[in-house]
Amino acid sequence: MKNIILIGMPGAGKSTVGVVLAKKLGYAFVDADLVIQSREGKLLHEIISERGVEGFWKVEESVGESIEAQRTVIATGGSAVYGPKAMAHYKQGGTVIYLSLPLAGIRERLGDLDERGVTLREGQDLAGLYEERVPLYEKYADYTVACEGLSIREIVEKIVKITV
Repeated sequence: MKNIILIGMPGAGKSTVGVVLAKKLGYAFVDADLVIQSREGKLLHEIISERGVEGFWKVEESVGESIEAQRTVIATGGSAVYGPKAMAHYKQGGTVIYLSLPLAGIRERLGDLDERGVTLREGQDLAGLYEERVPLYEKYADYTVACEGLSIREIVEKIVKITV
């Protein structure tokens, strides 16, 4: 069986849904943000501080390209879609699912953007980031799951129906 790769905005539920989905399917689970932190020995926001947004994206792309897995649910970082090589690698190894949530829902779920390691460019706000990323998520997604108003279990069931 191929991998299931979850993409979407920070706060969309990729990690939470990913863990539950992996348990339901008997798959392994990989959180790409945790792989980045482990490899770099730093928190995401520290990497962004030191290397800048584009520098972080290079690290994220490198990590994404290096993940070799089978029968694994992979929760990517929200900015993974800025790395075309990593996204090509993910698509080759599995089914890419975009967890879609309206901006208001994302805003409600997110706390401190700096603390979360969200890659905002100078002068960019969450709405600008959302507008920039949604077309990229849609471009790379094999399937989109609209998550607004759904429980984790309902989202997982939708993904299972799509992928199994």
